[in-house]
Amino acid sequence: MEDSDTHDRLVVDSITDDDLLFVDDDHFSADSVAIVTGAGSGIGQATALALAANGLTVAATDVDEDGLAETVDEAERLDTDGSVETVVADLTVDDDVERIVGRATDFGTVRYLANVAGLQHIDAIEEFPMNQYDLMHDVMLRAPVYLSKLVVREIRDTDDGVGAVGNMASVHGHYVTADKVGYNVSKFGIRGLTQSVAAEGGDGLRAFSVSTGYVKTPLVTDQIPDTAEQRGISVDEVIDDVMLGQSRVKEMMDPADVANLFVFGFSTHGDHLNGGDLLFDGGMTLTYE
Repeated sequence: MEDSDTHDRLVVDSITDDDLLFVDDDHFSADSVAIVTGAGSGIGQATALALAANGLTVAATDVDEDGLAETVDEAERLDTDGSVETVVADLTVDDDVERIVGRATDFGTVRYLANVAGLQHIDAIEEFPMNQYDLMHDVMLRAPVYLSKLVVREIRDTDDGVGAVGNMASVHGHYVTADKVGYNVSKFGIRGLTQSVAAEGGDGLRAFSVSTGYVKTPLVTDQIPDTAEQRGISVDEVIDDVMLGQSRVKEMMDPADVANLFVFGFSTHGDHLNGGDLLFDGGMTLTYE
């Protein structure tokens, strides 16, 4: 691929209706609430918008109040059928986790939970700071378990017991790369949570995970120009060779592409998706040369 210095491949365009999956589902209505964590940016924000566009009331939560305000503005720009309600909260604080679900019940019947919030830290195991590991574990694994515990109770209390927990996993929940022990352990763990909820579900209660490769989120794209400069190569070479070298699809996903997987997974079209993982990685993990 011809090199480019424009960095156009790192740009994420504003979401439009053409980017989103729309489904017919009787439960996709303003009376049904979907909790989305990490909803102030990236995949979480896109998921909140996609679910609101499908008519759901979204309880969007994040520690970033300004990011949540942007999510609300984006929902208004899209003129979504459903609404985005915000809950500023810290997933490392149990009282906040409980408050998220409590506020969500004020908005309607809680049926869906999208555990999306995440963070990254790069270090070799022998150098990995345990305080950073604990933070990653609390945000990416402990909080999803606690939220699932509370939301499953709400789903079981509905008139028909229909609802789902969707968890943001990763290709790093299938195989690992070096210097990411905190992330790797969390993503393998989130798949274990998914399967645990599925094992105790049934009769309308489901769980699934979503595993993608590299997505154009600030967490990823902000690192690429620096990596290019450090290695003395172009942005295109970082994308094609360093990041997507094993992938058969040589473009990163947009956040909306991932959000659509949550829309499908929560919908009636995903009725047989229970404990399973939606692996959308461009062939990164299951093919080789």
